[in-house]
Amino acid sequence: MIYRFSVKQFIVKQLLIFIGIGLIGYLFDQIALFLLLGVGASLIWNYRHLTQIIQWLWQKNLLHPPESTGIWGHLYDGIYRRIKNYRKKQKELNHRIRQFRDGAEALPDAAIVLGLDFSIRWSNKKANRLLGIRWPYDAGQRITNLIRSPQLTKYLKKQDFTEPCSILAPNNSQKQLELRFMVYGDEQYLLLARDVSQLKRMEQMRRDFVANVSHELKTPLTVVRGYVEMIQDDDSLSEQWGKSFKAIEEQVTRMDRLVQQLLVLSKVEVNVEEDIRSKINMPKLINTLIEDASWLNKDKQHQISAQIDPTLGILGIDSELKSACSNLIVNAMNYTPKNGAITISWQLVDDSCLFSVTDNGCGIQQEDIDRLSERFYRVDKSRSRDTGGNGLGLAIVKHVANHHKADLIINSEYGNGSTFTLKFSKGDSHQIKAAGV
Repeated sequence: MIYRFSVKQFIVKQLLIFIGIGLIGYLFDQIALFLLLGVGASLIWNYRHLTQIIQWLWQKNLLHPPESTGIWGHLYDGIYRRIKNYRKKQKELNHRIRQFRDGAEALPDAAIVLGLDFSIRWSNKKANRLLGIRWPYDAGQRITNLIRSPQLTKYLKKQDFTEPCSILAPNNSQKQLELRFMVYGDEQYLLLARDVSQLKRMEQMRRDFVANVSHELKTPLTVVRGYVEMIQDDDSLSEQWGKSFKAIEEQVTRMDRLVQQLLVLSKVEVNVEEDIRSKINMPKLINTLIEDASWLNKDKQHQISAQIDPTLGILGIDSELKSACSNLIVNAMNYTPKNGAITISWQLVDDSCLFSVTDNGCGIQQEDIDRLSERFYRVDKSRSRDTGGNGLGLAIVKHVANHHKADLIINSEYGNGSTFTLKFSKGDSHQIKAAGV
Protein backbone atom coordinates (compact mmCIF):
# COMPACT_ATOMS: atom_id res chain seq x y z
CA MET A 1 0.00 0.00 0.00
CA ILE A 2 1.30 3.48 -0.89
CA TYR A 3 0.96 6.10 1.82
CA ARG A 4 1.03 9.79 1.06
CA PHE A 5 2.84 11.51 3.91
CA SER A 6 1.86 14.99 5.13
CA VAL A 7 3.76 16.76 7.89
CA LYS A 8 0.74 18.85 8.79
CA GLN A 9 -1.52 15.82 9.11
CA PHE A 10 1.13 14.01 11.18
CA ILE A 11 1.48 16.89 13.66
CA VAL A 12 -2.32 17.35 13.93
CA LYS A 13 -2.78 13.60 14.51
CA GLN A 14 -0.13 13.52 17.26
CA LEU A 15 -1.68 16.55 18.95
CA LEU A 16 -5.16 14.97 18.89
CA ILE A 17 -3.83 11.74 20.39
CA PHE A 18 -2.08 13.49 23.27
CA ILE A 19 -5.03 15.86 23.82
CA GLY A 20 -7.27 12.78 24.06
CA ILE A 21 -4.87 11.17 26.55
CA GLY A 22 -4.78 14.43 28.52
CA LEU A 23 -8.59 14.58 28.69
CA ILE A 24 -8.76 11.00 29.93
CA GLY A 25 -6.12 11.85 32.55
CA TYR A 26 -8.12 14.92 33.53
CA LEU A 27 -11.20 12.81 34.11
CA PHE A 28 -9.18 10.58 36.43
CA ASP A 29 -7.26 13.55 37.85
CA GLN A 30 -3.99 11.91 36.66
CA ILE A 31 -2.96 14.00 33.66
CA ALA A 32 0.82 13.57 34.15
CA LEU A 33 0.50 9.81 34.67
CA PHE A 34 -1.63 9.30 31.57
CA LEU A 35 0.68 11.50 29.47
CA LEU A 36 3.66 9.44 30.72
CA LEU A 37 1.86 6.22 29.86
CA GLY A 38 1.09 7.64 26.40
CA VAL A 39 4.73 8.55 25.80
CA GLY A 40 5.81 5.06 26.97
CA ALA A 41 3.30 3.36 24.67
CA SER A 42 4.53 5.51 21.80
CA LEU A 43 8.15 4.53 22.51
CA ILE A 44 7.25 0.83 22.69
CA TRP A 45 5.32 1.07 19.40
CA ASN A 46 8.21 2.88 17.65
CA TYR A 47 10.90 0.51 19.02
CA ARG A 48 8.83 -2.47 17.89
CA HIS A 49 8.75 -1.13 14.31
CA LEU A 50 12.42 -0.20 14.54
CA THR A 51 13.37 -3.80 15.37
CA GLN A 52 11.10 -5.00 12.55
CA ILE A 53 12.82 -2.81 9.96
CA ILE A 54 16.27 -3.90 11.19
CA GLN A 55 15.27 -7.56 10.88
CA TRP A 56 13.81 -6.91 7.43
CA LEU A 57 16.95 -5.11 6.20
CA TRP A 58 19.58 -7.42 7.70
CA GLN A 59 18.06 -10.79 8.45
CA LYS A 60 15.23 -11.46 6.02
CA ASN A 61 15.80 -11.81 2.28
CA LEU A 62 12.40 -10.32 1.42
CA LEU A 63 11.54 -7.62 -1.08
CA HIS A 64 8.30 -6.49 0.60
CA PRO A 65 8.62 -4.64 3.97
CA PRO A 66 6.48 -5.38 7.06
CA GLU A 67 2.89 -4.09 7.03
CA SER A 68 2.21 -1.00 9.09
CA THR A 69 0.23 2.23 9.25
CA GLY A 70 1.07 5.76 10.21
CA ILE A 71 4.53 7.22 9.92
CA TRP A 72 6.15 3.77 9.80
CA GLY A 73 3.94 2.89 6.88
CA HIS A 74 5.31 5.94 5.08
CA LEU A 75 8.87 4.90 5.95
CA TYR A 76 8.36 1.29 4.76
CA ASP A 77 6.73 2.53 1.59
CA GLY A 78 9.61 4.95 0.85
CA ILE A 79 12.27 2.30 1.41
CA TYR A 80 10.33 -0.20 -0.69
CA ARG A 81 10.02 2.21 -3.62
CA ARG A 82 13.73 3.08 -3.40
CA ILE A 83 14.64 -0.62 -3.49
CA LYS A 84 12.32 -1.21 -6.45
CA ASN A 85 13.84 1.72 -8.35
CA TYR A 86 17.35 0.55 -7.48
CA ARG A 87 16.61 -2.99 -8.66
CA LYS A 88 15.05 -1.66 -11.85
CA LYS A 89 18.09 0.47 -12.60
CA GLN A 90 20.40 -2.39 -11.67
CA LYS A 91 18.52 -4.66 -14.07
CA GLU A 92 18.78 -2.07 -16.86
CA LEU A 93 22.47 -1.61 -16.13
CA ASN A 94 23.10 -5.36 -16.19
CA HIS A 95 21.20 -5.58 -19.48
CA ARG A 96 23.35 -2.85 -21.01
CA ILE A 97 26.51 -4.47 -19.71
CA ARG A 98 25.44 -7.75 -21.31
CA GLN A 99 24.73 -5.90 -24.56
CA PHE A 100 28.15 -4.25 -24.43
CA ARG A 101 29.90 -7.54 -23.77
CA ASP A 102 27.93 -9.31 -26.49
CA GLY A 103 28.86 -6.52 -28.89
CA ALA A 104 32.50 -6.62 -27.83
CA GLU A 105 32.58 -10.40 -28.27
CA ALA A 106 31.12 -10.00 -31.77
CA LEU A 107 33.94 -7.65 -32.81
CA PRO A 108 36.48 -9.12 -35.24
CA ASP A 109 39.23 -7.50 -33.12
CA ALA A 110 40.55 -8.10 -29.65
CA ALA A 111 39.03 -5.48 -27.30
CA ILE A 112 40.54 -4.53 -23.93
CA VAL A 113 39.37 -1.83 -21.53
CA LEU A 114 42.32 -0.22 -19.70
CA GLY A 115 42.66 2.25 -16.87
CA LEU A 116 44.75 5.42 -17.18
CA ASP A 117 47.70 3.44 -15.84
CA PHE A 118 47.09 0.86 -18.64
CA SER A 119 45.89 -1.77 -16.16
CA ILE A 120 43.39 -4.28 -17.55
CA ARG A 121 39.76 -3.82 -16.52
CA TRP A 122 38.06 -6.08 -19.05
CA SER A 123 38.80 -7.99 -22.24
CA ASN A 124 36.93 -10.13 -24.74
CA LYS A 125 37.74 -13.69 -25.76
CA LYS A 126 39.63 -12.67 -28.89
CA ALA A 127 42.13 -10.87 -26.66
CA ASN A 128 43.09 -14.28 -25.30
CA ARG A 129 43.65 -15.72 -28.78
CA LEU A 130 45.60 -12.75 -30.16
CA LEU A 131 47.39 -11.35 -27.09
CA GLY A 132 47.17 -14.10 -24.47
CA ILE A 133 45.09 -11.91 -22.12
CA ARG A 134 42.91 -14.05 -19.82
CA TRP A 135 39.87 -12.41 -18.29
CA PRO A 136 39.25 -12.19 -15.34
CA TYR A 137 42.55 -13.75 -14.20
CA ASP A 138 44.65 -10.88 -15.57
CA ALA A 139 42.40 -8.10 -14.23
CA GLY A 140 44.49 -5.29 -12.70
CA GLN A 141 47.67 -6.27 -14.53
CA ARG A 142 49.43 -3.64 -16.64
CA ILE A 143 49.27 -4.42 -20.34
CA THR A 144 53.05 -4.04 -20.65
CA ASN A 145 53.57 -6.76 -18.02
CA LEU A 146 51.71 -9.28 -20.18
CA ILE A 147 52.82 -8.06 -23.64
CA ARG A 148 56.60 -7.78 -23.62
CA SER A 149 57.25 -5.53 -26.59
CA PRO A 150 59.77 -2.65 -26.76
CA GLN A 151 57.66 -1.05 -29.51
CA LEU A 152 54.56 -1.04 -27.28
CA THR A 153 56.46 0.34 -24.27
CA LYS A 154 57.92 3.15 -26.36
CA TYR A 155 54.53 3.83 -27.93
CA LEU A 156 52.78 4.16 -24.54
CA LYS A 157 55.48 6.47 -23.20
CA LYS A 158 54.87 8.92 -26.05
CA GLN A 159 51.13 9.15 -25.17
CA ASP A 160 50.43 9.93 -28.84
CA PHE A 161 47.76 7.55 -30.13
CA THR A 162 47.01 9.21 -33.47
CA GLU A 163 48.82 6.39 -35.31
CA PRO A 164 48.50 2.65 -34.55
CA CYS A 165 51.28 0.58 -33.00
CA SER A 166 52.54 -2.52 -34.82
CA ILE A 167 53.99 -5.43 -32.84
CA LEU A 168 54.54 -9.16 -33.19
CA ALA A 169 51.96 -11.34 -31.46
CA PRO A 170 53.32 -12.44 -28.04
CA ASN A 171 52.15 -16.05 -28.55
CA ASN A 172 53.00 -16.30 -32.27
CA SER A 173 55.96 -14.48 -33.80
CA GLN A 174 54.56 -15.13 -37.29
CA LYS A 175 51.60 -12.82 -36.66
CA GLN A 176 51.76 -9.07 -37.07
CA LEU A 177 49.32 -7.15 -34.87
CA GLU A 178 48.07 -3.59 -35.15
CA LEU A 179 47.12 -1.94 -31.84
CA ARG A 180 44.93 1.15 -31.59
CA PHE A 181 44.35 3.08 -28.37
CA MET A 182 41.48 5.53 -27.88
CA VAL A 183 39.92 7.38 -24.96
CA TYR A 184 36.89 5.44 -23.74
CA GLY A 185 34.42 6.75 -21.15
CA ASP A 186 35.75 8.38 -18.01
CA GLU A 187 39.45 7.80 -17.29
CA GLN A 188 39.68 4.71 -19.47
CA TYR A 189 41.30 3.57 -22.70
CA LEU A 190 39.94 1.12 -25.23
CA LEU A 191 42.57 -1.04 -26.91
CA LEU A 192 41.65 -2.71 -30.20
CA ALA A 193 44.08 -5.25 -31.65
CA ARG A 194 43.75 -6.92 -35.04
CA ASP A 195 45.76 -9.43 -37.01
CA VAL A 196 47.21 -7.64 -40.07
CA SER A 197 49.64 -10.39 -41.06
CA GLN A 198 47.85 -11.11 -44.33
CA LEU A 199 47.68 -7.42 -45.24
CA LYS A 200 51.38 -6.99 -44.43
CA ARG A 201 52.29 -10.02 -46.55
CA MET A 202 50.23 -8.74 -49.48
CA GLU A 203 51.77 -5.28 -49.13
CA GLN A 204 55.26 -6.80 -49.06
CA MET A 205 54.45 -8.91 -52.11
CA ARG A 206 53.28 -5.78 -53.92
CA ARG A 207 56.46 -3.91 -53.00
CA ASP A 208 58.64 -6.84 -54.06
CA PHE A 209 56.73 -7.17 -57.32
CA VAL A 210 57.06 -3.47 -58.16
CA ALA A 211 60.74 -3.43 -57.22
CA ASN A 212 61.55 -6.62 -59.16
CA VAL A 213 59.61 -5.57 -62.26
CA SER A 214 61.23 -2.14 -62.16
CA HIS A 215 64.71 -3.67 -61.95
CA GLU A 216 63.92 -6.12 -64.73
CA LEU A 217 62.68 -3.32 -66.99
CA LYS A 218 65.81 -1.21 -66.60
CA THR A 219 68.03 -3.52 -68.70
CA PRO A 220 65.75 -3.92 -71.76
CA LEU A 221 64.99 -0.18 -71.72
CA THR A 222 68.70 0.59 -71.69
CA VAL A 223 69.26 -1.80 -74.60
CA VAL A 224 66.36 -0.30 -76.62
CA ARG A 225 67.59 3.23 -75.92
CA GLY A 226 71.10 2.29 -77.02
CA TYR A 227 69.95 0.81 -80.32
CA VAL A 228 67.62 3.76 -81.00
CA GLU A 229 70.41 6.26 -80.40
CA MET A 230 72.75 4.22 -82.61
CA ILE A 231 70.23 4.15 -85.46
CA GLN A 232 69.51 7.88 -85.08
CA ASP A 233 73.22 8.59 -85.60
CA ASP A 234 72.95 7.12 -89.10
CA ASP A 235 72.89 10.07 -91.51
CA SER A 236 71.30 7.95 -94.24
CA LEU A 237 68.11 7.50 -92.19
CA SER A 238 65.07 8.85 -94.01
CA GLU A 239 62.94 11.63 -92.52
CA GLN A 240 59.99 9.28 -91.99
CA TRP A 241 62.08 6.76 -90.09
CA GLY A 242 63.75 9.60 -88.18
CA LYS A 243 60.35 10.72 -86.85
CA SER A 244 59.46 7.13 -85.94
CA PHE A 245 62.65 6.56 -83.97
CA LYS A 246 62.28 9.94 -82.28
CA ALA A 247 58.81 8.87 -81.10
CA ILE A 248 60.30 5.59 -79.87
CA GLU A 249 63.00 7.48 -77.98
CA GLU A 250 60.39 9.73 -76.32
CA GLN A 251 58.32 6.75 -75.17
CA VAL A 252 61.42 4.93 -73.92
CA THR A 253 62.40 8.06 -71.99
CA ARG A 254 58.91 8.30 -70.52
CA MET A 255 58.94 4.63 -69.52
CA ASP A 256 62.43 4.98 -68.07
CA ARG A 257 61.20 7.90 -65.96
CA LEU A 258 58.30 5.76 -64.74
CA VAL A 259 60.68 2.93 -63.81
CA GLN A 260 62.91 5.35 -61.91
CA GLN A 261 59.90 6.68 -60.01
CA LEU A 262 58.77 3.14 -59.16
CA LEU A 263 62.23 2.31 -57.83
CA VAL A 264 62.25 5.45 -55.70
CA LEU A 265 58.75 4.69 -54.40
CA SER A 266 59.71 1.10 -53.54
CA LYS A 267 62.77 2.34 -51.66
CA VAL A 268 60.84 5.05 -49.81
CA GLU A 269 58.06 2.64 -48.75
CA VAL A 270 60.45 0.29 -46.93
CA ASN A 271 62.89 2.91 -45.65
CA VAL A 272 61.37 3.73 -42.25
CA GLU A 273 64.34 3.50 -39.89
CA GLU A 274 64.81 6.59 -37.75
CA ASP A 275 68.45 5.92 -36.88
CA ILE A 276 69.64 6.71 -40.45
CA ARG A 277 68.57 10.32 -40.17
CA SER A 278 71.15 13.08 -40.15
CA LYS A 279 71.31 16.85 -40.09
CA ILE A 280 70.36 18.07 -43.56
CA ASN A 281 71.42 21.44 -44.94
CA MET A 282 68.03 22.20 -46.48
CA PRO A 283 68.96 25.66 -47.93
CA LYS A 284 71.84 24.08 -49.86
CA LEU A 285 69.66 21.15 -50.99
CA ILE A 286 66.85 23.44 -52.18
CA ASN A 287 69.19 25.82 -54.01
CA THR A 288 70.75 22.86 -55.82
CA LEU A 289 67.32 21.65 -56.90
CA ILE A 290 66.39 25.13 -58.13
CA GLU A 291 69.59 25.29 -60.21
CA ASP A 292 68.88 21.85 -61.69
CA ALA A 293 65.30 22.84 -62.46
CA SER A 294 66.41 25.99 -64.26
CA TRP A 295 67.81 23.81 -67.04
CA LEU A 296 64.33 22.37 -67.55
CA ASN A 297 62.84 25.84 -67.57
CA LYS A 298 64.25 27.09 -70.86
CA ASP A 299 61.08 26.52 -72.86
CA LYS A 300 58.44 27.88 -70.46
CA GLN A 301 60.58 30.69 -68.97
CA HIS A 302 58.92 30.60 -65.55
CA GLN A 303 59.61 33.36 -63.07
CA ILE A 304 61.07 31.39 -60.17
CA SER A 305 61.55 33.21 -56.86
CA ALA A 306 62.95 31.74 -53.65
CA GLN A 307 62.42 32.68 -50.01
CA ILE A 308 64.87 30.48 -48.13
CA ASP A 309 66.07 30.82 -44.56
CA PRO A 310 69.84 30.12 -44.85
CA THR A 311 70.15 29.12 -41.18
CA LEU A 312 67.31 26.58 -41.02
CA GLY A 313 68.26 22.88 -41.26
CA ILE A 314 66.23 19.75 -40.64
CA LEU A 315 66.83 16.26 -39.30
CA GLY A 316 66.03 13.75 -42.02
CA ILE A 317 67.08 11.46 -44.84
CA ASP A 318 68.94 13.33 -47.58
CA SER A 319 67.88 11.19 -50.55
CA GLU A 320 64.21 11.19 -49.53
CA LEU A 321 64.02 14.93 -48.89
CA LYS A 322 65.75 15.59 -52.20
CA SER A 323 63.26 13.37 -54.02
CA ALA A 324 60.21 14.95 -52.30
CA CYS A 325 61.28 18.57 -52.83
CA SER A 326 62.31 17.83 -56.43
CA ASN A 327 58.92 16.29 -57.21
CA LEU A 328 57.07 19.33 -55.87
CA ILE A 329 59.24 21.75 -57.86
CA VAL A 330 59.01 19.73 -61.10
CA ASN A 331 55.23 19.36 -60.71
CA ALA A 332 54.87 23.13 -60.36
CA MET A 333 56.94 23.65 -63.52
CA ASN A 334 54.99 21.02 -65.47
CA TYR A 335 51.54 22.36 -64.62
CA THR A 336 52.29 26.10 -64.80
CA PRO A 337 51.87 27.72 -68.23
CA LYS A 338 54.62 29.68 -70.01
CA ASN A 339 55.90 32.81 -68.24
CA GLY A 340 54.06 31.74 -65.07
CA ALA A 341 55.27 32.47 -61.53
CA ILE A 342 56.61 29.86 -59.10
CA THR A 343 57.62 30.67 -55.52
CA ILE A 344 59.73 28.24 -53.48
CA SER A 345 59.86 28.87 -49.73
CA TRP A 346 61.69 27.34 -46.75
CA GLN A 347 60.83 29.19 -43.55
CA LEU A 348 60.21 28.71 -39.83
CA VAL A 349 56.59 29.70 -39.15
CA ASP A 350 55.39 29.50 -35.53
CA ASP A 351 56.29 25.95 -34.39
CA SER A 352 56.72 24.44 -37.86
CA CYS A 353 59.32 24.32 -40.60
CA LEU A 354 57.52 24.80 -43.92
CA PHE A 355 58.78 23.92 -47.38
CA SER A 356 56.24 25.18 -49.88
CA VAL A 357 55.99 25.51 -53.63
CA THR A 358 53.39 27.96 -54.94
CA ASP A 359 52.41 28.40 -58.58
CA ASN A 360 49.78 30.31 -60.56
CA GLY A 361 48.97 27.38 -62.82
CA CYS A 362 45.72 25.62 -63.63
CA GLY A 363 44.88 24.66 -60.04
CA ILE A 364 43.05 21.56 -58.80
CA GLN A 365 39.37 20.94 -58.09
CA GLN A 366 38.51 20.23 -54.45
CA GLU A 367 37.15 16.74 -55.11
CA ASP A 368 40.54 15.68 -56.52
CA ILE A 369 42.78 17.04 -53.76
CA ASP A 370 42.26 14.17 -51.30
CA ARG A 371 43.26 11.59 -53.93
CA LEU A 372 46.35 13.32 -55.32
CA SER A 373 48.79 11.28 -53.21
CA GLU A 374 47.36 7.93 -54.38
CA ARG A 375 49.64 5.86 -56.63
CA PHE A 376 48.98 6.44 -60.34
CA TYR A 377 46.10 8.84 -59.67
CA ARG A 378 45.98 11.62 -62.26
CA VAL A 379 43.41 14.39 -62.45
CA ASP A 380 43.59 14.65 -66.22
CA LYS A 381 45.25 11.68 -67.93
CA SER A 382 45.68 13.39 -71.28
CA ARG A 383 47.26 16.45 -69.67
CA SER A 384 49.51 14.20 -67.54
CA ARG A 385 50.78 12.46 -70.66
CA ASP A 386 51.60 15.83 -72.21
CA THR A 387 53.59 16.88 -69.14
CA GLY A 388 55.23 13.50 -68.56
CA GLY A 389 53.27 12.83 -65.38
CA ASN A 390 52.78 9.27 -64.14
CA GLY A 391 50.88 9.75 -60.88
CA LEU A 392 53.75 8.65 -58.61
CA GLY A 393 55.39 11.94 -57.66
CA LEU A 394 52.98 12.96 -54.89
CA ALA A 395 52.79 9.36 -53.63
CA ILE A 396 56.55 9.57 -53.06
CA VAL A 397 56.17 12.96 -51.37
CA LYS A 398 53.47 11.54 -49.06
CA HIS A 399 55.64 8.60 -47.98
CA VAL A 400 58.61 10.89 -47.34
CA ALA A 401 56.37 13.15 -45.23
CA ASN A 402 55.20 10.16 -43.17
CA HIS A 403 58.78 9.00 -42.56
CA HIS A 404 59.71 12.45 -41.28
CA LYS A 405 56.54 12.82 -39.18
CA ALA A 406 55.58 15.71 -41.44
CA ASP A 407 52.32 16.64 -43.15
CA LEU A 408 51.66 17.19 -46.83
CA ILE A 409 49.24 20.12 -47.12
CA ILE A 410 47.63 20.96 -50.46
CA ASN A 411 45.82 24.26 -50.99
CA SER A 412 44.46 24.96 -54.44
CA GLU A 413 41.83 27.02 -56.21
CA TYR A 414 40.79 25.73 -59.59
CA GLY A 415 42.08 28.08 -62.27
CA ASN A 416 44.16 30.17 -59.81
CA GLY A 417 47.14 28.00 -58.90
CA SER A 418 48.19 25.75 -56.05
CA THR A 419 50.42 25.60 -52.98
CA PHE A 420 52.02 22.33 -51.88
CA THR A 421 53.54 22.43 -48.39
CA LEU A 422 55.64 19.99 -46.38
CA LYS A 423 55.14 20.83 -42.70
CA PHE A 424 57.93 19.59 -40.40
CA SER A 425 58.08 19.85 -36.63
CA LYS A 426 60.27 22.60 -35.19
CA GLY A 427 61.71 19.99 -32.82
CA ASP A 428 63.45 18.31 -35.80
CA SER A 429 65.13 21.52 -36.96
CA HIS A 430 68.64 22.76 -36.30
CA GLN A 431 70.58 25.96 -36.86
CA ILE A 432 73.13 26.21 -39.67
CA LYS A 433 76.12 28.48 -39.20
CA ALA A 434 76.42 31.22 -41.76
CA ALA A 435 79.83 29.97 -42.90
CA GLY A 436 78.41 26.55 -43.69
CA VAL A 437 75.80 27.77 -46.09
